[in-house]
Amino acid sequence: MTRNRHSGVITFVLPVHNEADGLRAFHAELTRVTGERPEHSFEFLYVNDGSRDRSLDLLRELERDDPRVRVLDLSRNFGHQIAITAGIDHAHGDAVVVMDTDLQDPPAVAMELVAAWEGGADIVYAQRRSRKDSSFKRFSAWLYYALLHVFAEVDIPRNTGDFRLMDRRAADALREHRERNRFVRGLVASLGFTQVGVPFDRDERSAGTTGYPLGKMVRLAADGITSFSTAPLRLITRLGLFSVALSLIGIGYAVAQKVFWPETTVEGWTWLVVAVLFMGGVQMLSLGVIGSYVGRIYSEVQKRPLYLLRDASPAHDGLRSATPGQVAPAVSR
Repeated sequence: MTRNRHSGVITFVLPVHNEADGLRAFHAELTRVTGERPEHSFEFLYVNDGSRDRSLDLLRELERDDPRVRVLDLSRNFGHQIAITAGIDHAHGDAVVVMDTDLQDPPAVAMELVAAWEGGADIVYAQRRSRKDSSFKRFSAWLYYALLHVFAEVDIPRNTGDFRLMDRRAADALREHRERNRFVRGLVASLGFTQVGVPFDRDERSAGTTGYPLGKMVRLAADGITSFSTAPLRLITRLGLFSVALSLIGIGYAVAQKVFWPETTVEGWTWLVVAVLFMGGVQMLSLGVIGSYVGRIYSEVQKRPLYLLRDASPAHDGLRSATPGQVAPAVSR
């Protein structure tokens, strides 16, 4: 069905985890910029991902003050990617905008994404032109996208996060992907459709601390590579061939020494220890990579729900209902 992109419903999916310090400022700015586009109807779907501060209380206040606000309260912290998934599952709009609430994703840029969608794009991703982060953060981000570019079998645009807009048909297609180890930006890139980028300058956080410390960034990078590439498995094969070649060279050298220069042969353990440690390291590395894939298979075959809802705001009148797949039923208020 053809939709009018110039007067449709746009849902903002807004994951929240311990963002109490900046929520009001974010919502005020989001309200201001969306107020400049009266031809569209807006829905603000906040997903509380197990916050331990006053975030949920503030979200309830926003919900009382602004009829466009809906709140999904997850039963615990499921992680950023699952929170995004829950929001997309329950989004009702003709277009869905995913963005964080720390003002590093500027609401004004979201309106540029909307303009690109009105121009015919099905998926519009915000692409960082610059970022006000530490040198380590910038370097690790560069390394992260470089590795994705080399290993991932899907072309994932560089310097992009989860800040993007999806047309309804793209959002519905994404909802068909139910794997647990989620890398949303990679899943969106794999959908196809017409995808365009909008460059922007990423600001500093308005308040609070990052929800992606080094450990989570490493896990996210691993999910990105293992979800869209079997390169680590192929690397094991190459590493095994390389170790076999080195072993053959070592064996040839040892035999030649023993046959042609027996007087120079030193009876010892150095070669033996080096060989054992080298092969042991290769085997442990190989088992670790294989284990990561086996672990993902184990997680998938359990077929547990991706998330559980403690509570969910009812849909607004006039918004068409969505039927999320494989999710636990929400508790009615």
